[in-house]
Amino acid sequence: MTSSNGGSYNYTMFKYFNRKFKITEIELPQDVKEAFLRFSDGGPQMGKDQLRRFLVEHQGEPGAADADADAAAAASEAERVVEQVLHTKFHLVPDHEQGLTLDDFFRYLLRDDLNGPISCQVHHDMTAPLSHYFIYTGHNSYLTGNQLSSDCSDAPIIGALQRGVRVIELDMWPNSDKDDILILHGRTLTSPVTLVKCLKSIKEYAFVKSPYPVIITLEDHLTPELQAKVAEMATEIFGDTLYFPTEECLAEFPSPESLKNRIIISTKPPKEFLESKSSKDKSSSSPTGTHSSEDEAGGKETPDSASEFDCDSRSGSDQDCEDTNASQRHAYRRLITIHAGKPKGSLKEALRVSEDKVRRLSLSEQELEKATSSHGTDLVRFTQRNILRVYPKGTRVTSSNYNPHVGWMHGAQMVAFNMQGHGKSLWKMHGMFRANGVCGYVKKPEFLMRQGPNREVHDPKREHIVKKTLKVKVYMGDGWNLEFSPTHFDTFSPPDFYTKVHIVGVPADNAKKKTRIIEDNWFPIWDEEFEFPLCVPELALLRIVVREYNRSEKDDFGGQTCLPISELKTGFRAIPLYNKKGEKYKSVKLLMRFQFV
Repeated sequence: MTSSNGGSYNYTMFKYFNRKFKITEIELPQDVKEAFLRFSDGGPQMGKDQLRRFLVEHQGEPGAADADADAAAAASEAERVVEQVLHTKFHLVPDHEQGLTLDDFFRYLLRDDLNGPISCQVHHDMTAPLSHYFIYTGHNSYLTGNQLSSDCSDAPIIGALQRGVRVIELDMWPNSDKDDILILHGRTLTSPVTLVKCLKSIKEYAFVKSPYPVIITLEDHLTPELQAKVAEMATEIFGDTLYFPTEECLAEFPSPESLKNRIIISTKPPKEFLESKSSKDKSSSSPTGTHSSEDEAGGKETPDSASEFDCDSRSGSDQDCEDTNASQRHAYRRLITIHAGKPKGSLKEALRVSEDKVRRLSLSEQELEKATSSHGTDLVRFTQRNILRVYPKGTRVTSSNYNPHVGWMHGAQMVAFNMQGHGKSLWKMHGMFRANGVCGYVKKPEFLMRQGPNREVHDPKREHIVKKTLKVKVYMGDGWNLEFSPTHFDTFSPPDFYTKVHIVGVPADNAKKKTRIIEDNWFPIWDEEFEFPLCVPELALLRIVVREYNRSEKDDFGGQTCLPISELKTGFRAIPLYNKKGEKYKSVKLLMRFQFV
């Protein structure tokens, strides 16, 4: 048991002995003091013009003297900072002639809302086809926990949309009476949720985080009658937000900008039901049991397997005329914007690029790994026009995830993740999609989209040269004392924090560094700098983890974040930290500095 008494923390040991630890004041880093003196011209305050110069020259914000618009923007930002900091300090609108003292300046540097590490605005070109973007993609979006026995619910779908996820996956099965549609992980012990509830929640929450399109990928185990019911439900619930393509098969995908506030459907176009029923071993009538025939458990994804990509005319083929379910299939088929499928034959054939139609191909993480060994450039070429979806292997029953960079290195747009878990892989996913204003769409690097005069494309296997070096300085940490009890990390003393800094990206860029341990201090000051040479900075992420050293047990977790290096702002930056689930702490943050050389 501990208590804070005046300027110290008291820790009781063995019920009899008290240990007293002095609460030390936060010491400002020397680099911060020197920057303040430089840009305040040695004075006691930094005025708006001086702060504008600091933002431009030290922080690398736009505002060069020869660019009137940028200079005006920097001046406006400087005035906003002064007003925000002084308003917080004095709880009133300050005199515009006032400036920032050294303490005010330090307080500003630690505010991630004013001095965060990346831009909060959408700034990528959003007018290119969908295939030009990495898309924030969920896998089995309806599951609340593990893949075998957790509940199915609309709650994780809502949570994913609130985070900015843009691709929601639903597995559709008939109910026992064959008159309604359930969403569940087929032939497992997961309890179902109705399709209509999921669709209504998607409609309500689709655009609370981002205005860019939501894609619903459907795994379909339905009869034509129930497919028709899906069409009716989707049309009624989504109304004008549901996007219908004018062509049977798109020659090129529309852009995220053109699809703002629209919902689009991706699945396999319906084939003859009796044939598909036979090929699935009557899976559509057996939604529960001990084994799943779909992507995770069987290594094959039912909607994409055993069928070719198909784009029959909507006016009705001879087969449709003979099929009593033609009109029902037509209504369902009409919903589908992104056609999914997996051609019979070789992977080389599956990756064939058509000039007159685009489509989506799904591969498991193992299939992708195999494909990268012999078809790396084919994957890159395919993803320049078409969409590649990668999903977790079936043994990930605990809803763990895989390394997303394997897919991203080869241009895969939909690297599908189990969003209901946590861990290093999911932190990487969170980090990638903090880019571009957290809108769920990140423009792929130009090198993945280029073609040479002979249609040659980027080879992910080629050796890379260092393009730039990132210098990371870890100054200090703050805020744990406001969010954790005095004994949360250590029963008998204040915590012993250290920071681990990782680069995760292509294999050539992967690296990790660690600060020293600061013992018995809630306000650790490390003041250590690390350098990271980068070959492919466009795909690199900066992963930061703070831990508390424990001599006898596993080190305690003190916070983490992951940031896209291509979006890092230079200069001093406040880095907010997150818990294991990716939820932001209210107060815990680091002060760091970033430089590119």
